[in-house]
Amino acid sequence: MTAARRPTAFLALALALALALAAAAALLRAAPAGAAPPPACGAVRIAAMTWGSAEVMASIDRFVLRHGFGCDAVLVPGDTMSTFASMTARGEPDVAPEVFVNQFRDELGEAADRGRIAFGAKVLSDGSQEGFWIPRYLADAHPEIRTLGDALARPELFAAAGAPGEGVLHNCPLGWGCQIMVENLFRANRAAEKGFRLASSESGDALDGSIARAFAERRGWIGYYWSPTGVLARYPMTRLAFDVPFDRREWLRCTTRPECADPRPNAWTPADVYTLVSHRFERAAPAAMRYLSVRSWRNETVNRVLLWKEENEADGEAAALHFLRSYPSVWRAWLPPDAAERVGRAL
Repeated sequence: MTAARRPTAFLALALALALALAAAAALLRAAPAGAAPPPACGAVRIAAMTWGSAEVMASIDRFVLRHGFGCDAVLVPGDTMSTFASMTARGEPDVAPEVFVNQFRDELGEAADRGRIAFGAKVLSDGSQEGFWIPRYLADAHPEIRTLGDALARPELFAAAGAPGEGVLHNCPLGWGCQIMVENLFRANRAAEKGFRLASSESGDALDGSIARAFAERRGWIGYYWSPTGVLARYPMTRLAFDVPFDRREWLRCTTRPECADPRPNAWTPADVYTLVSHRFERAAPAAMRYLSVRSWRNETVNRVLLWKEENEADGEAAALHFLRSYPSVWRAWLPPDAAERVGRAL
């Protein structure tokens, strides 16, 4: 190359370099705040339980752990007892988002003390709400009915169509464990002597159908139900208080025992619902563990999400996306700002 041509080549190279630097600067300016990649997290297996609220929360966790924390998160089938046994024996799966802990609280405490599992958040902040419910319109019309005993004193308000005067108390569906508790509490409170009969439903759908018919006819209804569930968002109900405090010793001695000979009045056990995490994941992903230690929601929110799920015939993943898009003020409070920004951009 001649001396005369060198300045021209140098100027071209300098111009190209300047343009490249300008383009890079423009890209940096255009990048949204909080665009840093998530920290390393690794693989995480999340148990997808078979009931609605747990199914939705598992999909929420998968989305948040993937996009907020960079985890390779996948769902695996699960149920309460087999998942607990697998987590304590083999450390798998890594996360069980929604576990009703009352039935094996002692075993869970022992597993946590031995370092096999860790407790995450109390995922239902106000707990699962089991017991006896009546329609809200009936509770509003009869404010004196506040407890189970108050309701049992008025069988005429809960009569089936065509059977005036005889109250009907609806039991759990056939084959459900709660049938035992309802039957024992029915006998303990002498409900038959007060003019009631106990009616069992063939299935959960049949129990829901009895509620739907009562609401359509604006009739009285009393029976076992629980929250969270979409039914309580569609049909507003009031949970009755019990006339005695919860007695754990009596609960174990008789309330939960089939055909107990001498049941005594009792309250329904408070139902705590927690997230369980494997010890391996707790140590391997501290940022993700902080999320799992604080994220929780209220029954009222879950009921609305489950109602949307039912009305739209949606699966857990679609319901999770609906929640994340519709309730940002709830889930953003669970996350540090950078993780919340990444989740928001992924929606």
